[in-house]
Amino acid sequence: MTSRALPLFVRVLRGVAFVAIVLVALEREGFSRAFAQPARRTENVVLVTLDGARWQEIFTGMDEALLRASSPKDTDVTKLPVYKQFAGASAAERRERLLPFLWHTLVADHGFIAGDRTAGSPVSVTNTLWFSYPGYSEILTGQAHDDRITSNDPIRNPFPTVLRFLARRLRLQPPQIATFASWGTFSAIVESELGATAVNAGPQLCAAAASDVKLLNALQEETPTPWENTRLDAFTFRFAMDYLTRAHPRVLYIAFDETDDWAHDGHYDLVLNALRRTDMYLRTLWTALQADPQYRDKTTLIVTTDHGRGRTSEDWRKHGKDVAGAGEIWFAIASPDSARRGLWRNPPPLFQNQIAATIASLLGLDYLEQNPAAGKPIDLGGR
Repeated sequence: MTSRALPLFVRVLRGVAFVAIVLVALEREGFSRAFAQPARRTENVVLVTLDGARWQEIFTGMDEALLRASSPKDTDVTKLPVYKQFAGASAAERRERLLPFLWHTLVADHGFIAGDRTAGSPVSVTNTLWFSYPGYSEILTGQAHDDRITSNDPIRNPFPTVLRFLARRLRLQPPQIATFASWGTFSAIVESELGATAVNAGPQLCAAAASDVKLLNALQEETPTPWENTRLDAFTFRFAMDYLTRAHPRVLYIAFDETDDWAHDGHYDLVLNALRRTDMYLRTLWTALQADPQYRDKTTLIVTTDHGRGRTSEDWRKHGKDVAGAGEIWFAIASPDSARRGLWRNPPPLFQNQIAATIASLLGLDYLEQNPAAGKPIDLGGR
């Protein structure tokens, strides 16, 4: 190297060193991450599940053939109130009559929905059992555990869920992560460690001191259901809404059950009514979130189901590993951090085991740190 070239070489080295120092400083201040990805707006997550709600009703509305098959013989179904309320000339018309808030507001204005297999948008479970406990565990842990969770028995979940992960990583106290569920077994499903989060499930009364909650407790005890260890969804929802406004949790899980119970009992008309009521609950929930400064434009709402059911009038009441279609599910996401896709057509393959990591990712965490076998976060598409 010539003596004339040496100063230039030294200047280049000094420049490289200066750039390296600046990059290190930026990394320490967090600027490199800010430039690498858009700012995340979600600070709270609400998860809602509708037990056994078929994708067929979500995307195509009332199935007249199922209504006929589940009605008494020789019934003119066109004269039934449920038919008059939910019938329509097209799938889009029927679904919007059944679930107007989901389709007109959540999906149209705030996010997207996936699971319409007629639009090339399948969503599937990864567990092979296709019933409730395995499905809910997959949602909350991010993977199937077919060797350990093999029944709906109320055994405590042996695997830590994303709720426990969030509590630990975000240093949240138990009241800040809450579950309200119609099915009593959720007391075991959501917690591998008793007391790590707040849980109210099944016939359990609510401990709040407010007079309206005390009235709900009394009404719940006076309003038995046909199903063991399960209360009506109205009580679950009202308890959850009271808790939302009173405790302001960062993460709230509401698990409805009537869509599954009425289906098992063969009452298709009551399944439709339960779906319509749940849509009204979602409207009330979303309105409350948008009216509260903690939640407005800073909350992601995820709505999904634990499993599908049979596809025909012979097997729509059933689910499980021997029922074709019972592994077919759907989900909707309304988020300040998601694209406005509406009906998400032809996405990459989507699975139930991605929901846990998606919840964590929305709150700025990598769930794969806890469970490397979990599904990866869903691509929300950005704003």
